[in-house]
Amino acid sequence: MSVATSKIVLKSPREIELMRAAGGLVASVHREIAQLAKPGSTTAEMNELAGQLIRDAGATPLFLGVRNPQARFPFPACVCASVNDEVVHGIPDDRPLREGDVVSIDIGVRLNGYCGDAARTLAIGSVSSRVQRLLDVTREALDVAIEEMRPQRRWSEVATLMQRCVERRGFGVVREFVGHGIGVEMHEEPKVPNYFDRALRKSDFELLPGMTLAVEPMVTVGRPDVEFKNADRWTVVTKDRSWAAHFEHSLAVTENGVEILTGD
Repeated sequence: MSVATSKIVLKSPREIELMRAAGGLVASVHREIAQLAKPGSTTAEMNELAGQLIRDAGATPLFLGVRNPQARFPFPACVCASVNDEVVHGIPDDRPLREGDVVSIDIGVRLNGYCGDAARTLAIGSVSSRVQRLLDVTREALDVAIEEMRPQRRWSEVATLMQRCVERRGFGVVREFVGHGIGVEMHEEPKVPNYFDRALRKSDFELLPGMTLAVEPMVTVGRPDVEFKNADRWTVVTKDRSWAAHFEHSLAVTENGVEILTGD
């Protein structure tokens, strides 16, 4: 049975097993979509493939139909596909991807009542050395979190190390969008920032066995400030139009450290 602590729900071994199955499906869909990451492919094709794979597995796509009070309409796709300067919540479309582009694919599913959520940024053909460093550093920030998470540690300690990993390389950490708890719902408590400052002290939390968190650094080549791309208020872009990357895993805190629920 789940145990609630200060609005954070600790999962039982059985629940984590169910989340592991959902996470495994997310990972397999990511592997299939990566095969389409080449010049001439479209994010609409990626979305169509993801939707088919999710439904064939008896699951439902988490993002399709999600309502945002700021947005003009519910989210219309199974995946978020954010290209180049788009940070998150990009809507798939028929624009052909070009050599040197990057596309961040965020996938969420609900399987047997439990959720899995993960994101990866894919290079389309050969990318510039600066863009490759962006991808490498963003993935490294997620790896830092995985390596540093363990029971009784404060999240602020982990987030500080993630932020340091990124900013020491000269990249920016997005503040407006952060990770989250995950379980029966896609978004549960707590909020899981990829940075730390004084304003976050009151929302800091201790890592405990049974916590399940979606950790998702979003990193920019330039300034970290973001805005909505257009009036639909879904796609988020960098204000300076520098490129961005996004990596995410659903993670379970264990007695000894952390388990990646959406790993390959």
